[in-house]
Amino acid sequence: MKRLGIYVAVPFCQTKCTYCNFHTGVVSAERFGPYVEAVCAEIQGYAAFHAAAGIAARDAGEVKEVDTVYFGGGTPSLLEASDLGKVLQAIQKTFQPGLREVTLEADPETVTEEKAAAWAAAGINRVSFGVQSFVDKELVAAGRMHRKDDIYRAVPILRAAGIANISFDLIAGLAWQTRASWEESLGALVKLEPEHVSVYLLEIDEGSRLGAEILQGGEKYSAGQVPAEDVMAEFYDVAREKLAAAGYGHYEISNWARPGKQSRHNLKYWRREEYLGFGAGAHSFFGGWRWANAHDAAEYVKALSGGAEVPGALAGKPVPLLLVAAPAVRGARLPAEQLEEITAEKALEEELFLGLRQLAGIDLERIEKQYGVTLASKFDPLIGAGLLKREGTVVRLAEERLSVSNEVFVELLK
Repeated sequence: MKRLGIYVAVPFCQTKCTYCNFHTGVVSAERFGPYVEAVCAEIQGYAAFHAAAGIAARDAGEVKEVDTVYFGGGTPSLLEASDLGKVLQAIQKTFQPGLREVTLEADPETVTEEKAAAWAAAGINRVSFGVQSFVDKELVAAGRMHRKDDIYRAVPILRAAGIANISFDLIAGLAWQTRASWEESLGALVKLEPEHVSVYLLEIDEGSRLGAEILQGGEKYSAGQVPAEDVMAEFYDVAREKLAAAGYGHYEISNWARPGKQSRHNLKYWRREEYLGFGAGAHSFFGGWRWANAHDAAEYVKALSGGAEVPGALAGKPVPLLLVAAPAVRGARLPAEQLEEITAEKALEEELFLGLRQLAGIDLERIEKQYGVTLASKFDPLIGAGLLKREGTVVRLAEERLSVSNEVFVELLK
């Protein structure tokens, strides 16, 4: 039996962080309820679409047990626990349930004893905190709502509620960050002993207010105080050293975990296992297709209520089963705005760059046999340059080059 992951997008925040390039918005809490109802309709519509077509889609005939659910955002912890429970109930009624990991992304300041208890009662057993830093000056510059004291307050509340799997995110490269303040954040994190840690380098692009300001040479949002790229890379290497010394296993470029605490859901992405995404902007990989829902939350709700058509970008294209209308959903249509059938060539590319994100690397012999290709001409120069290492049939990124992994991927996919 194949196991399926489900991602639920909650694109709402209390405020927009300066570095954020996600499609999220600050909206009235009155919009949360209708959005949750739309997500539940999309989940329940999944079954209706299959029933309407006699389960004829490629690979859809196999029963799939859902073993992971991930509420991502945005800030999903803004939703009422009862609304999160509604979504989980819709999932368990629609799919064959076998939930082992249910993750909720949360901001530390949103945690209360009542919420934590209700989350646990609803079935949430893992919380991923957007900590980003333990230094208040950096948090203020980034536009974060919480302060370091909120982190110290929230963790014991979750533990007391029985949520024993906690993940922390840190960002290397925030404005005003120094080597000393970065080590301060790492030290505080280690003392709180989360089961899982993610470390991301600050992304500088036009998609965020901070990124656009840096690219324009401006000073707003403390843009002039953002560390240089080589300093960010140094911070990343410091994190690798400190986390290894604290007993965390480095299993993916940006992720570390205690033994047995790797993110089951995120591993599906890197291993190219199937998952379905529900909600505005959510992505799916299923039956040989990848698609994404429309990002605008209001348009998403309108589509699921039967008030919108499939976007024109899909007109005349073959679409997977889930993207056709089903009478059982009262004329509603799933609001997909991107669609791609994964060819063998595309699948091979994904095998390489997603597989190499994992510290375990890829089995080159298996991939060559499966896709009928020879990859020596691609890999040998990178191995010779010290960017990749080979041990038998396994190829992996050289650990000392992890901070510049994107450069390796660019060369590999040329």
